[in-house]
Amino acid sequence: MVDPLIELDAITRFYATGDVEVRALDGVSLRIEAGEFVAVMGPSGSGKSTLMNILGCLDRPTGGRYVLAGREVSRLRKTELADVRSRMLGFVFQNFNLLPRTSALENVELPLLYQGTRGRERRARAAEALERVGLGSRRDHHPNQLSGGQQQRVAIARALVTRPRVILADEPTGNLDSRTSLEVMALFQELGTQGITILVVTHEPDVAEFASRVVVVKDGHVRSDERRTPRIATLDAPGGAP
Repeated sequence: MVDPLIELDAITRFYATGDVEVRALDGVSLRIEAGEFVAVMGPSGSGKSTLMNILGCLDRPTGGRYVLAGREVSRLRKTELADVRSRMLGFVFQNFNLLPRTSALENVELPLLYQGTRGRERRARAAEALERVGLGSRRDHHPNQLSGGQQQRVAIARALVTRPRVILADEPTGNLDSRTSLEVMALFQELGTQGITILVVTHEPDVAEFASRVVVVKDGHVRSDERRTPRIATLDAPGGAP
């Protein structure tokens, strides 16, 4: 049996708020294979954001074991976690987080700049990532010259430029209209076929329909974990939108 790309065993994350202990995660176990498209859902305060922070190596669990691509990362130091993030993980956010006075190409280059990649290779890889999301012809445009959907594609290209194994997306369609959201879901599904694991936090059931697996978190526990046939994201779908 092939080992999963992501393995969580009895993960806990407790916080102290005054004299009260908050159990944000309380014994979460998950196995996620390479190329899966997983939607993580749950109400506010359910623990889903804490779960994504741990999966993204932005936080460390209080207890339990997190293995990523065969390496236990649960107890790594901050500098080691930063290295794992830069090599293994890509992040996409609801608000795009693009630099406004910087071209699409330069925005996509940023993670490689932080890695110390030389200029020629950095520009070539950024251009390749923009082509991959269908924005090769917009490389010199600034964010205010792009639609919301195009800005999110630039953000996805920025996540892809380091050639990550996993992309973590936090409400990636929250600021997009229905048709543009569909375009983003189609792109995520395509990346999944290329072996990239996609983890999306969403409160929208219509978005979760495009995932091959839906994990529902509530009160720090996984309440359900369902694998299912995803809806295929196509602009020719009935109604033309999710």
